[in-house]
Amino acid sequence: MEDRTMTISDSIRYVGVNDHDVDLFEGHYVVPNGMAYNSYVILDDKITVMDTVDQHFGKEWLGNLAHTLGGKTPEYLVIQHMEPDHSANIMTFLSAYPETHVVSSEKAFAMMDNYFPGGIPVEKRIIIKEGDTLELGSHTLNFVAAPMVHWPEVMFTYESSEKVLFSADGFGMFGANDVDIPWADEARRYYIGIVGKYGRQVQNVLKKAAGLEISTICALHGPVLKGDLSEYLTLYDIWSSYDVESEGVVIAYTSVYGHTKEAVEILAEKLKAKGCPKVVVDDLARKDMAECIADAFRYGKIVLATTTYNADIFPYMKEFINGLTERGFQKRNIGLIENGSWAPLAAKTMESMLGCCKGLTYYKTKVKILSAVNDENKEQLEKLADELTMDYQEQHEETANKSDFTALFKIGYGLYVVTTKDGNKDNGCIVNTVTQVTDDPNRIAVCINKRNYSHDIVKKTGILNVNCLSTEAPFKVFKQYGFQSGRDADKFAGMGELPRTDNGLVFLPMYINAVMSLQVEQYVDLDTHGMFICTVKEARVLSKAPTMTYTYYQENVKPKPNTEGKTGWVCKVCGYIYEGEELPDDFICPLCKHGAADFEKIEMD
Repeated sequence: MEDRTMTISDSIRYVGVNDHDVDLFEGHYVVPNGMAYNSYVILDDKITVMDTVDQHFGKEWLGNLAHTLGGKTPEYLVIQHMEPDHSANIMTFLSAYPETHVVSSEKAFAMMDNYFPGGIPVEKRIIIKEGDTLELGSHTLNFVAAPMVHWPEVMFTYESSEKVLFSADGFGMFGANDVDIPWADEARRYYIGIVGKYGRQVQNVLKKAAGLEISTICALHGPVLKGDLSEYLTLYDIWSSYDVESEGVVIAYTSVYGHTKEAVEILAEKLKAKGCPKVVVDDLARKDMAECIADAFRYGKIVLATTTYNADIFPYMKEFINGLTERGFQKRNIGLIENGSWAPLAAKTMESMLGCCKGLTYYKTKVKILSAVNDENKEQLEKLADELTMDYQEQHEETANKSDFTALFKIGYGLYVVTTKDGNKDNGCIVNTVTQVTDDPNRIAVCINKRNYSHDIVKKTGILNVNCLSTEAPFKVFKQYGFQSGRDADKFAGMGELPRTDNGLVFLPMYINAVMSLQVEQYVDLDTHGMFICTVKEARVLSKAPTMTYTYYQENVKPKPNTEGKTGWVCKVCGYIYEGEELPDDFICPLCKHGAADFEKIEMD
């Protein structure tokens, strides 16, 4: 997937270096595969160099540069990011090419004055900001502000003729470019460790990037990314949204004399036996801490197991939890195991340390070990394993409880995904009107807008599944199933093999607390909507998480639109802003496809 030749195009060349001497990147992160410090040259009427490299590689870099320039002189040196691993050779460069102008943000020049007092003459400075452009000849540089990704002065640069995004530290990874390692694992560890605190800022930049046609990403660390960029963009969206990337359970633990480790090993085996798709066991005292922290952000469920130590918790667990909280850890399910010989305090301490994190759900079972694992602890571990794997067990034919009619209790004035199938094509749509109408027999009424593709499918096939969304569902779920039509899009594209109920319809493997398979008994025409009166044929409960209500969605999930300084109308469903004094009666939101009735006028403060 990666282009490791680092050949970008005839006119854009790579002149960076590989560092195999570094043992700790930024004096903190273990880098067994070294590091790459990337720099690029754009060959045009006005030759432009993009960034420099670490101070220890100035001579090698200038050699690469001279070879590429072939005796020509650069017009510009663009500095996107002032960390020394990218800016240390600015003065070395200017000594070799004194006629070159330095192009950077105002904040970056202030930092240059700190690093190189009086080194860059005012007449050699070109200050750029968001939206500025620089014409090189056949190439045009477009500057995109990327503050706190991950320093405040950062600018991305988009070259529009070849559709190349120079992304500073964005999309970077640990590892030298002459080492063949997968991008995702080391990019995740890099992102979570270095950029992870700034998810909101990364989201802002991704929104800007969504409006650009990008064929190549040139980061300051790691390989040049070409071809299908969707995986990189998707992972960055997941990481910066603090969403779950992979299904599974992480058990992060410390153990002094082996008893807590024994409990962890028992739990891990039980999880595997109960169908957990992935169990990651991290010994915090021995495994790279940055990798352990990245694991916690990758998976949706995490068990913390440690001992009471000096009336506190074991130091490696404290370091681990601090690493989570300072990076904005959130939206995860947490299990707790504590050990103590006379006054166990670890569970209470860990929960208190995580008190600043948003959207954490704790499993009911807390395992309390008094020195050594006993039979009672084994029973507790069994219960905790059941809670952790409840949804996995319900996704499998052999372990699912298909008659758990407590699923009906999950129905409220909430939000649901109705899944259907038209021939060989699976489909899903968001609905907000699902009601139990009788309990003997169990019957449910589901209302679907007639404009929805799902309405036509259900009317034709007579079967549907109702997936009860839980409060864990992120906004992307509503975009996926509500902001596009199944007539034009495959809403399950790229999701692999999905679980199905006995009627052959899919159900969501994540973000739901229950699913019900329904058989249509009666259809009621409600003008704009159709009401399907259905018998419940199958009901499964997958989670104890609360049902997503419409109110919860509005207050906690839907992004808050930025209406500051704007006039017009805002969509109450997705936040799209229509700037204009009057909203046409027939206006349809381009994002969520709702009509003018779902817009409200922006009130000025």
